[in-house]
Amino acid sequence: MDQDQMLKNIPFAQPLELAGLVEYQPGQVVSRTLAQNPLLSLTVFAFDAGEGISAHTVPADALVLILDGRARITIGGTPLEAAAGQCVAMPHGVAHALDAVERFKMLLCVVRAPQKVGL
Repeated sequence: MDQDQMLKNIPFAQPLELAGLVEYQPGQVVSRTLAQNPLLSLTVFAFDAGEGISAHTVPADALVLILDGRARITIGGTPLEAAAGQCVAMPHGVAHALDAVERFKMLLCVVRAPQKVGL
């Protein structure tokens, strides 16, 4: 891989289905990182039914795009459900959790603010 490329673990110059980049595994959460740097993280996940990520906060905004299945996403204590084709934005500093209502796949985009340099 070229050291200047910012995307990884994904072939270039060909059409792909994001959901096909990760496979469901019984009783597991599977992930594939596509980009990771101080400002942006892109990761595709596959959650088996009943799996989840417990409530946590991060100092970054996040966008979840559901690729397959259905998820329960709790933001600031308020649960909501999202299905394939829908996305949910989560603000920085607010606790959020994800649970598989049924097995689901998602693309997680995490966006951080650039660090301000002092004078």
